[in-house]
Amino acid sequence: MTTQQILERAKQAKRSLLLSTKQKNDALLAMADSLLRYEEEILRANAEDVAAARETISPVMIDRLALSHDRLVGMADGIRHVVTLDDPVGEILGDYTRKDGLNIRKIAVPMGVVAIIYESRPNVTSDAAALALKSGNVCVLRTGKEAHRSASAIVAAMREGLRAANVDENALNLIEDTSRESANALMTAVGYVDLLIPRGGKGLIEACVKNAKVPCIQTGTGICHAFIDETADQDKALSIVENGKTSRPSVCNAMEVCLVHEKIAPLFLPKLWERLQKKNVIFYADEKAFALLQGRENCFLAGENDFDTEFLDYKLAVKVVSSVDEAIAHIAKHSTGHSECIVTQDKENASRFTSLVDSAAVYVNASTRFTDGGEFGLGCEMGISTQKLHARGPMGLRELTTYKYVIVGDGHIR
Repeated sequence: MTTQQILERAKQAKRSLLLSTKQKNDALLAMADSLLRYEEEILRANAEDVAAARETISPVMIDRLALSHDRLVGMADGIRHVVTLDDPVGEILGDYTRKDGLNIRKIAVPMGVVAIIYESRPNVTSDAAALALKSGNVCVLRTGKEAHRSASAIVAAMREGLRAANVDENALNLIEDTSRESANALMTAVGYVDLLIPRGGKGLIEACVKNAKVPCIQTGTGICHAFIDETADQDKALSIVENGKTSRPSVCNAMEVCLVHEKIAPLFLPKLWERLQKKNVIFYADEKAFALLQGRENCFLAGENDFDTEFLDYKLAVKVVSSVDEAIAHIAKHSTGHSECIVTQDKENASRFTSLVDSAAVYVNASTRFTDGGEFGLGCEMGISTQKLHARGPMGLRELTTYKYVIVGDGHIR
C-alpha cells in the first residue's frame, strides 16, 4: 500500500475514534495481550532485523534494536499502564459564564492524525500506539529499515487486538516504504497529518524542522550535561555520572558532558576515570582535564566538536570550570535543551543553576536518565520535546491533545 493510501485510510479513521474511556482501555488491554500471543513471530522478525543490521550499526545501537521476552513483556506492561492513566479527552480546561448567561468552555480534544518518524527502537511502536489510542488519535508510524520487520510484526499483532476489541484497526498504521520519500511525504502531508513527531538522531530532527509543512514537534537530540560543583558529595556524584553515562548510552537522556569544578577536579577526575573504566568509557578532555588525566588510557584531548556531539556510546566529554556561572554559560552555548544536572550541597548554587539553565528538564543531585515518560508518571512517552511551544519535555497523553471552545447560549446575539 502506498504512503498516500495509508494517509487517506488514517484520515478516514479519525471519526471512528470517538470512543468512551472504557472502549479505549479494553482495546489497549487487547493490544497488550495480542503482543504476547504473537511473541514468537515478533521475536523471529526482530532476530532477522538484528542479523541484517550487525554489519552496519554499532553494538549500542544493536542493543536499542534487539528485543527479548523480557523486553516484550515490558512493552505489554507499558500498554497496560496507559490503561490506568486518566483519559485527557473531554477534560474541562476552562469554564466561564458571562453575566448574560453565555457559557464558554475550553475542552481537551484529540489532535487527529499523529505521525511518528523513528529509527531502530521497536518499543516506540507499542508506546506510540498506546498513547495515541488513549488520547483519541489515529497513529501513523514510519520506522527505519533496520527495524521494519520488527515494527511490522508488532503492528500486525496490535491491529489484531484492535479488531478483537471492535475498534477500527486503521487507528494504527505502519508506512511500508522506508525510503526518504515516505518521510518527506509525512512532512508535507498537509490535510492528512495533524501533528508530526520525529524521534531519532540529529539528521532526522534537522530534516523535519527544515522541511515539514505540517505542525512538527522538535524532539530530542540530547547533549545532556552534569556539573559537579565544588561542594558535591563526590560518592553521589560518581554514581550519578556513572548512571547517566553507562546505564544505557544509546538513549537521548544519557549524559554526554561532565563539567567539574576546578577546586575538586584534581581529586574527582581520577576517581571518575577509574570508575568508568569498568565500561571502557573514552574521555575527551579539555586541556585542564587532560593535564589531570594525562597518561591514562582511553583519555584524549578533546577536539573542537566533542562538546557538541551526541555520542550515544561509551564516550564522555569532560571539562574543568571555575564556577557555577561558567558551567551555566557552557551549557547555554552547547546544550540541545534536553536535560542538565548539578551535583551540589550548596542550595544557592542549586537555585541559580535551576533558574538559569534553560532546558526541558533540570536536575539537582539526580541522574539525567530520569527524563522519561514512565519515570515522570506519564506512562510511556511519545518523545521528549526540546522546544517550548505546545509541549516540552516527556510527551504523554495530555501533550497529544489540543483544545477547542464550546459555547452554549439561549438565543444570544451580539
